[in-house]
Amino acid sequence: MKMTKLIAIDLDGTLLNNKNEVSKENLEAIRSAQENGVEVVIATGRAYFDVREIFKNTGIKTWIIGANGATIHHPDGGLFHSVPIEKDDAAEILQWLEKEEFYYEVFSNEAIFTPLNGRELLQIEMDRVISANPEVTIEELTMALEKQFSQTGFTFIESYQEIISSPADIYNILAFSFHKDKLEKGWNKYKELEHLTLVTSANHNFELEHKQASKGHALEKLAVQLGIDLRDTAAIGDSMNDVSMLKKAGLSIAMGNARQEVKDISDHVTLGNDENGVAHTLNSVVVKKKIIN
Repeated sequence: MKMTKLIAIDLDGTLLNNKNEVSKENLEAIRSAQENGVEVVIATGRAYFDVREIFKNTGIKTWIIGANGATIHHPDGGLFHSVPIEKDDAAEILQWLEKEEFYYEVFSNEAIFTPLNGRELLQIEMDRVISANPEVTIEELTMALEKQFSQTGFTFIESYQEIISSPADIYNILAFSFHKDKLEKGWNKYKELEHLTLVTSANHNFELEHKQASKGHALEKLAVQLGIDLRDTAAIGDSMNDVSMLKKAGLSIAMGNARQEVKDISDHVTLGNDENGVAHTLNSVVVKKKIIN
């Protein structure tokens, strides 16, 4: 049987429940895994500093793969590796997003930049969607907004040019909309670019990073740094931005609430994020350090 020496865990829809919290059960399972010698890694589309805030009062420190693999931080907080987007590329993307009236977020090494009127834009979109589609529940859309706004480190700007003129590195650009046709327009515009990675982490967004930035690339780089064979790694996630690391890891686990495409490429499917699926996985597979083939 192969040993699981490292496990990469996604945050939203995976470690976090639908209240955007890490349950007591999941925290205890992470501690237990670490005590058993398993290297636990948080691998998320969120910014590094946002992850640190989530774990602030838990006493837990892990390696953090942030911004969908554009950054890797040591457990002590130091930056180990980063792959920023070229400023010229970012400027072109952000100019188009503003022209199309997208809500967007730009992840840097120090803040999440977002338009001053961004939340107003999303509220208008939400009202229009509910008006045109009575079958859509306000609870579903509100939950999506709350998840987006639960992050820390927002800096509000009047124009994307404030970001481009700043010295901050740009790691991730996220575009969010409740309009499906609007998202499809953005996806189609950027899907063929060879120098950028295009992913989605939820129903209402698409995200852009440097071509060499993905959770899979970051997992591989970190495994080399730690001297761990990829065959001895595991990954758990729920969304399309998790696919690259699920394919790289020796063991891939999809959450019970994962998209079907994610379940289809995974070795196992565990419980949902509101059922402590991460704890179930860590306790039944990783801590026992075995894979049932």
